Amino acid sequence: MFLSLSRILAVALIGTTLACSTATASPAVVIPDPVVDAPLAKAQGKQTAVLAGGCFWGVEAVFEHVKGVSRVTSGYSGGSARTANYDLVSGGKSGHAESVRITYDPSRISFGQILQVFFSVAHNPTELNRQGPDTGTHYRSAIFYASEEQHRIARAYTEQLNKAGVFERPIVTQIAALNSFYEAEAYHQDYAELHPDHPYIVNHDLPKVANLRKLFPALYMSK
Repeated sequence: MFLSLSRILAVALIGTTLACSTATASPAVVIPDPVVDAPLAKAQGKQTAVLAGGCFWGVEAVFEHVKGVSRVTSGYSGGSARTANYDLVSGGKSGHAESVRITYDPSRISFGQILQVFFSVAHNPTELNRQGPDTGTHYRSAIFYASEEQHRIARAYTEQLNKAGVFERPIVTQIAALNSFYEAEAYHQDYAELHPDHPYIVNHDLPKVANLRKLFPALYMSK
């Protein structure tokens, strides 16, 4: 994607590469709990979920405020190690999607609950190869499942929501096996937390965090 003059000026102001266009957040959608889900584990542990929903800054910002989540890392999934860098990914031909790896305690939050937040407030799952003005396959909506259980839950929940008609259009989220996750460059990590006054964060990502707090008060935690 070519940088506009406004984005070039923004880059100069913040001293780093700007990953996403200025936009306004999509409205959150109230959706039902997943019918098919994994039960909460009886003991503490660590599991991971890899999700893609447009610019990784916003998805990361949302899940950093979800109880039971211990770490969120921005990165790339869907392509090869050779193309796992922002310069190539932003060109839209790497095969990667901007993704986040969510490390969570399955005794505190289930994979289905993570998907509920993902579909409801983290992004719009009905937009194909884009989120708002951010266009290209690297901004696609995707669930990269790491187990057959995650695959089963993701497929069942997508079908449940489509049948219920909770969105105006069908969900277009790709459900694909996780081959690899590659961490993004250091300047992309914790971007919303480190740059809370950036116009993109203010207009696009902070409203998502506010929607998380409003719609999922039992899951929300401050940082």
